[in-house]
Amino acid sequence: MTFLELKGIRKSFDGVHALKGVDFTVEEGEVHGLVGENGSGKSTLMKIIAGVYTPDEGQIRLDGRLVTDNSPFFSSVSGISVIYQDLSLFPNLTVVENIYMGKVVSDPGKFVNPNKYIQTAIDALNGLGVAINPYDLVEMLPIAKQQLIAIARALTNKTRLLILDEPTTALTRKEILQLFGILGRLKEKGISFIFISHKLDEVLEICDRVTVLRDGGLVGAEAAKNLAVGDLEAMMLGKSLTFERKTSSSAKPDEALRLERLTKKNNFADVSLTVKMGEIVGLSGLLGSGRTELALALFGIAPADSGKIFVNGRESRIESVDDAMARGIAYVPEDRLLQGLVMDHAIGDNIVLATQDDYLKKSRLIDRKAMQSMSERWIRDLGIKTDSSRKSARVLSGGNQQKVVVAKWLAMNPAILILDSPTVGIDVGAKSALYETIRESAGKGMAILMISDEMPELLSNCDRIYVMRNGRMIREFDAQKITEADLRGALEMSGSTSFRGVGV
Repeated sequence: MTFLELKGIRKSFDGVHALKGVDFTVEEGEVHGLVGENGSGKSTLMKIIAGVYTPDEGQIRLDGRLVTDNSPFFSSVSGISVIYQDLSLFPNLTVVENIYMGKVVSDPGKFVNPNKYIQTAIDALNGLGVAINPYDLVEMLPIAKQQLIAIARALTNKTRLLILDEPTTALTRKEILQLFGILGRLKEKGISFIFISHKLDEVLEICDRVTVLRDGGLVGAEAAKNLAVGDLEAMMLGKSLTFERKTSSSAKPDEALRLERLTKKNNFADVSLTVKMGEIVGLSGLLGSGRTELALALFGIAPADSGKIFVNGRESRIESVDDAMARGIAYVPEDRLLQGLVMDHAIGDNIVLATQDDYLKKSRLIDRKAMQSMSERWIRDLGIKTDSSRKSARVLSGGNQQKVVVAKWLAMNPAILILDSPTVGIDVGAKSALYETIRESAGKGMAILMISDEMPELLSNCDRIYVMRNGRMIREFDAQKITEADLRGALEMSGSTSFRGVGV
C-alpha cells in the first residue's frame, strides 16, 4: 500500500530550478533510498515532504488523499518525522527529557508533570530493544546512542514515515549493523523510511528501492536488488566512474614529517609515524581512537604534552596554529561547517583566508584585485560550482563547500597537508574530483596525511596506512599489499595495542 505519493513536483529558488517535475513514492513498511550528487535536489524534496517548502507545481498524496495544506504541522501530525545529521538533541538534558520534550511543549497545561511522560519515553526506548539508561545526560553518550534517542523521540509521535539524513556518517560498522537491525524491526511494524546517504554500498544493503536524482530531475527508481554501486554512480553522474588503486608513488626519500612517541594525556600516547615528501599516508581508526586528536596536536590547536615532531628533518615545537603554519603545515578539519568555513562570508574570501598577508601592498593595504584573481583561479582549478566568487559559502552544496576548504589550504602551498575525513557527506562525483586534487598535490612533492575510516578511499589513494586504537598506533600497512578485509580486521581487532609493522 502506498503511504506517500508525489507527482510532478517542481520547485524554484530565485529562478534556479531545484526540482523539475519529480515523481516519488514510499510504500508502507518500505526502506526507500534517495541518492544524488550534492545539489541534485534531495534536500529540497525532503523539505517538501516535511512541509518546510510548498511545491510550485505538483501534487502530494498521503494514503491516497490529496494534501492541500502542506506545512510542518500537517506533516508531523500525519506521522512524518525527520532526523537530520545534527540530530537536534539537547545535550544538557537526560535521555527521557529529550524524548518527551516535544510533548511538554505541546502540553496545554500551565504546569508540567514529568512523571506522565517518563514511561512513554522509556517504552519508546524499550521498543527499539536497546540498553540506554533513560536518566543519562545525552552529552555523555556516544553518537550511535544519540541517534537511537532521536529515533525513539520520533516514535513517540506515532511516526509512520521516518526520514534519515546521512544516518551512518559517524558510526562504526558494528553500530551501523545495530541501526540496520532496528530499522528492520520497525519496518516489520509497517513504519516506512527514506534513507539518504552518499554511502552507496549501505544504500543497497538496507533499502528496498532506490530513487536517483540528478540536477533536480528524476533519473529513475529501481529495486535495490537489481542494482550495483556502479549502476548508482552512473545514474547519479551520467557516466561511469572507476576508482583504481594507486599503483605508483611520488614519494621522495626525504621525510617531511616524523613523530617520535608523541603523547597527549587522555588522547593518545607514544605515537610514531613518518610521511615522506610526495607521499600519501593514511591514518585510520574507530571513533575515539585518537586520530583527530593527533591531527589537532600537529596543527597546534591542542598541542601534545611530550614526544618529538620533526618537520623537514628539523625538530619543531608546535604549540599554536601559527607555529604549524609557519612550518608549512595545513589542516582540513573534519567539520567543514564549524571549523573549515566562515559560512556567511564570500566564497572568494574563504579561499584566501589563510593567505591574506600575501596580498598586502607596501602601503599595508590589501590588493583586492590579486585576491579575487587567486580565488577565481582555485574556483576554476577545483571545479567549484558557482557563478560568482562573491556569493556566500552557505549557498554551496556540501561537496563544493569542501572544495573551498581544500582550496583555502592549497593556496598556502603547504609542505604538509593533513586531511581529516575529507570526503564525509559528499557525493561520489565530488570525491572523484578531490582524489584527483590530492594525488596531483602529492605529485608536486606535498606530503599528505589522510585521516579516514572509508577503506576504499584509503586503499585507492594511499602509499601506506597506519591504524590507531585506544590512542596508540597498532599497525602499519603497505597499501599495495593488503585487502579491504585486512584493513577492516585491523580496525575491529580487540587484541594488543603495541605498535608493529605489517607488510612494509
